[in-house]
This record gives sequence, C-alpha cells and structure tokens, in this order.
Amino acid sequence: MTSRPAATLAQRKRQLVADELTRAALELLAGGGFDAVTVDEIATAAGVSKRTFFRYFASKEDVVVRFLGALGAAMREELARRPAGEAPSVALRHAVWRSVEDCAGHEDRARQVVRLVLSTPALLARFLERQAQWRDDLAEELAARLGLDAGRELYPRLAADMALAAFHTVLQRWSADDGAAGGRARDRVIDERSPHPGAMLEG
Repeated sequence: MTSRPAATLAQRKRQLVADELTRAALELLAGGGFDAVTVDEIATAAGVSKRTFFRYFASKEDVVVRFLGALGAAMREELARRPAGEAPSVALRHAVWRSVEDCAGHEDRARQVVRLVLSTPALLARFLERQAQWRDDLAEELAARLGLDAGRELYPRLAADMALAAFHTVLQRWSADDGAAGGRARDRVIDERSPHPGAMLEG
C-alpha cells in the first residue's frame, strides 16, 4: 500500500535532478561552447556531484541528444493517430510538424539545443544516428498503415527519408533566427509544408 507513493516520490526526485542537470548543461554549453565545458562544471552548476551526473547521463552528448530524443517518439505517435484513410504524405506531414511545433513550445531551450547540435560535429553525428532510428520507426508505422512489408518495400523508407529531410531543413532555418523574427520564420516554414515532398511518391 505504501510502496507506490514512495516510488512516485522517487521518480519525481529523479526527474527534478535530471531536469536541473539538463538546464545547467544547456545553459553552460550554449554560453561556453560544447568542447570547453566540462562535466564537473555542469555538475557543480546543478548542485550535484560528478558521480550523480553519470547516474543520469552517459556523457555531455547524452544530455543534449536526449533532450531531442523525445521528438522521434512524438512523430511515430502522431503518425499512428492519423486517420486510417488519410494520404501517407499528409499523415507524415502532420507527424513531422508535430515535433516542429513541440520545439516551438519550448522555444528558447529548443533553439539552444538545435544550435548546439548543428554546430558541434560530435552532437550532429549523434543526432543523425537518432534520425536514422526515427526513419526506421516511421517507415515501420507507415508500412503497417498501408499493409506493406517495411523490410521489402521501398516506399515506406523513402517517404520517411523525405519527411525527415524536410524536418532537418526546418530546424536549420528556425534555429538561425531569433525572437519575433524566429517565430515568423517558423510559422512561414510550417505554412510551406504543403505540398509535402512525400506527395511525389504517391499516385
């Protein structure tokens, strides 16, 4: 009877520590540069030990990439929620732009992370690895919607590739702007989402 509340409190405590480490890491990395900032400095800024840092994250790279990691899961979830009869290009468009809009909902921090990722070779390599997994996940979900074999049919993977290429381009354009100009640029890019490149693969 008492174990469930205790577990919930423990989970909340872990989340608070993880959030504080993420906040401290992103602020330091954005201000000082990825290579210049050490794990010791991040831990000190968050008020924890270096050992505690490594209980939550494997490396500095992990802090940044994990912040964006939820975007892939959100894409697949959105794709799975789209109406069954919807055109694949339209479903993919909504799935990808759900993640763009999630970034916009945490604009300051998300822009810091995206800039770090795109300007740091080690982070960009990790991010591209994540995108490869997102492609596989989207292709699998799209194949299931269409009754195709994701391992044999080219269409699901090609469509997912094109959708993620559009996503990457949007992140580059959005992260290059600041403030109100950045908001207008993001809205303009979202407005340009139709027709989606995936439409070229249909019909």
